[in-house]
Amino acid sequence: MTQIQTHTHLAAEAAAASPGEPWLNITIFGAFVAITLIIVFRASRNNKTASDYYAAGRSFTGGQNGAAIAGDYLSAASFLGIVGAIAVTGYDGFLYSIGFLVAWLVALLLVAELLRNTGRFTMADVLSFRLKQRPVRIAAATTTLVVCFFYLLAQMAGAGGLVSLLLGIGDKLGQAVVITVVGALMILYVLIGGMKGTTWVQIIKAGLLIAGAAVMTVWVLAINGFSFSTLLDNAVATAGNPAILDPGLKYGVSEVAKLDFLSLGLALVLGTAALPHVLMRFYTVPTAKEARKSVVWAIWLIGIFYVFTLVLGYGAAALIGPEAIAAAPGGANSAAPLLAFELGGPVLLGLIAAIAFATILAVVAGLTITAAASFAHDIYASVVKKGKPAPGAEVKVARRTVVVIGIIAIIGGIGANGQNVAFLVALAFAVAASANLPTIVYSLFWKRFTTQGALWSMYGGLGSAIVLIALSPVVSGTPTSMIPGADFDIVPLSNPGIISIPLAFFLGWLGTVLDKGTEDPLKQSEMEVRSLTGVGAEKAVQH
Repeated sequence: MTQIQTHTHLAAEAAAASPGEPWLNITIFGAFVAITLIIVFRASRNNKTASDYYAAGRSFTGGQNGAAIAGDYLSAASFLGIVGAIAVTGYDGFLYSIGFLVAWLVALLLVAELLRNTGRFTMADVLSFRLKQRPVRIAAATTTLVVCFFYLLAQMAGAGGLVSLLLGIGDKLGQAVVITVVGALMILYVLIGGMKGTTWVQIIKAGLLIAGAAVMTVWVLAINGFSFSTLLDNAVATAGNPAILDPGLKYGVSEVAKLDFLSLGLALVLGTAALPHVLMRFYTVPTAKEARKSVVWAIWLIGIFYVFTLVLGYGAAALIGPEAIAAAPGGANSAAPLLAFELGGPVLLGLIAAIAFATILAVVAGLTITAAASFAHDIYASVVKKGKPAPGAEVKVARRTVVVIGIIAIIGGIGANGQNVAFLVALAFAVAASANLPTIVYSLFWKRFTTQGALWSMYGGLGSAIVLIALSPVVSGTPTSMIPGADFDIVPLSNPGIISIPLAFFLGWLGTVLDKGTEDPLKQSEMEVRSLTGVGAEKAVQH
C-alpha cells in the first residue's frame, strides 16, 4: 500500500468508525482490569495504618520506586498527547518530550532527597515543618487539590478520546459514559489498594508502556529501512508540508506564540519538582539513598521512552498523516492507536490501547491517592483534629475523599473532553510550579523565609495561574476552547507560567521581607540538618 493510499484509507477509517474490533479491544481492556484488580486486592491486605495507606509502609526499593515514578509520570499526555503533537506539529511537538525529561534534573538536584529526609506523607509536612502549621497546611492542601484536579482533567480527557476511538463512539453522551466508567474504576483501585496497590499498578504499567512503545518504534524504523532520515522524508511526503521538520510550526507563527513557548518551557521544567503526586512517591522508600536511586531509575526509563515518542510521532505523520489524525475521534490523541492499527492490525491496536488505558488508570489512581492523603492528613488529621485523630479515622476520611475527588474528576473530564492531553498537563505543571515550587525552594534554602511569605507565594501563585488560564484562549475565544461559544480571552497566552511563576517567587520574597514576625530559628536549623543529612528523618517516619 502506498503512502497516499494509506493516508486516504485511514482518513476514511478514522472519520467513519472505530479501527479494529471493538469486542477485541473490550476483551483486552477487561483482562487488564481483572489482573490488576487482583494484584491491587492482594497488595491491600496490609493497609492498616496511615503509613501503609499513604506510603505503602515505605517498603519499596529504589528500583521499584523508580519504575513506579516512571509509571506515574508517563501519563496519557506522554503517550497519546506527545505522539499526537509530534505527528501534527512536528518539531514543536517534540519540545514537550524535552521539557518533561529535563524537568527531572531539577527534581533530582533540588528536591528529591531533601523532601524525603524532611517529610512524612505529604508536601505540607515539609512546608509546615518550620512554619506555622495550621495556615500552611491548609494552603498546601489547597494547592495540592487544585494541581491534582488539573492533572486529572487531562487523564480523563485522554480516556474519553481513546476509548471513544476504539469503540467507535463519536457522540458526546457516549464519551461522557466512557469517562464515568474510567472514573468509577479509578475510585475502586484507590479504595481497595491504597498506595501499595497503586504502586504495583504503576510498575506493571511502566513495563507495559515502555515495551509496547519499543515494539512500535522498532517496527516503524524497520518499515523505513532503519533509517530515521527516510522516516522524516516519508513524514514530509505524507503531510505535504516540509515545515513539519522545522522549529516554529506551532510556536513560531507570532510573537505571542513565541512567548507561549517560553511559558510552556518554564512550566514543564519547573513543574515536575512541585507536582504533589510525584513528590509523594519519595516517601514510599525507606532511606534517602533509595530516594536518590529511584530518581536515577526514573530518568533512565523516562528518557528512553521519550526517544521512542520522536519515532512514533513522525511514524504516525508518515503512515497516517496529520489530516487523518485530526479527523479521528479524539483528534491528535488518537495518533498512537491509529499507528498501532496501521502497523499490526486489530490485535496490536487492542494491546496498545489497553496499555494506554492502563496508563490512564495508573496515573489517575496516583493523583487521587495524593489528593485524598492531602485532605485527610493535612486538613482533617492535622488541622481539624490537631494531630490527634481517632485510630483508623484518618484512613476512613481519605477513602471518603477518594469518592468525592473521583466524582469531581468525572465531571471535569467530561468538560475537558477533546482537548490535547499534553497541553492540559502543561497547565497542571504551570499551576504546580506557580503554587508550590517557590515555597518548597524558599523553605529548604532560605533561612529567613516566614509563614506570611509562604502564604502569599502559594495563594498568589495559585490564584494568578487560575485567573490567567480562565481568561486565556484555553477556556474561550477559539473553536477548540473548553467553552467554544464564549469569548472572554483577555490574556493571549495559553500557558500562564511565564507570568505566574516569577510572580509567585516575588510574592514569597515580598511577604517575608514585609513580615514583622520571625520563625523559630531552632526549627529552621533542625530542618536544614535533617534535609541535608537525613538525621532524625527515620524517627519522624516511625511516629
